Amino acid sequence: MVEAQARPLRADAERSVRVILEAAERVLAADPSASIEQIAVAAGVARTTIHRRFASRQALIEALTLSAAQQLALAVEDGRPATTPPLVAMYRITANVLQVKGAWTFALEQSTEPNGEAAVLQQSVDRRCVAVLERAQAEGLIDAGADLDWVRRVYYALIGESLRDYTGDADPDLLAGRIIDTLLRGAGPRG
Repeated sequence: MVEAQARPLRADAERSVRVILEAAERVLAADPSASIEQIAVAAGVARTTIHRRFASRQALIEALTLSAAQQLALAVEDGRPATTPPLVAMYRITANVLQVKGAWTFALEQSTEPNGEAAVLQQSVDRRCVAVLERAQAEGLIDAGADLDWVRRVYYALIGESLRDYTGDADPDLLAGRIIDTLLRGAGPRG
């Protein structure tokens, strides 16, 4: 049996979905129990418009989570992790990720189906992160004996801590510098 492929959305429908997803992120980040009606008001659309695009509140949240995961993957790719010098890639990716994670906190905190598209994207991000860390290790930026999975987890924790007080007007480049500096040199004295 051949599956029918979903037709691409028209440009106006695509804009409508984007507005709904952005409103859903804002509303649900403030109140995770918010209703479809509250999201519709924030998006400036009728509740029926949301229901035309999303079969249920859960379907909306799943679409929101997938959209955020896609943006996160694009943020990593924009840092050119395979071709840019590792230190430059680490800074650029970190600044990009801070912007995406700062804008999509609710969506990126949602659990995903283990084999779902959002989970697959996150696994890809994890692999790209380790690949950049391997390149950094090969260039002597990270100790040759360091456990790169542990380094990745510490890196993610530093990003998470940076986002605790993150506001949209915070300088992601400055925060990225602090994160990478802490990751690579720790808090010890500079000699």
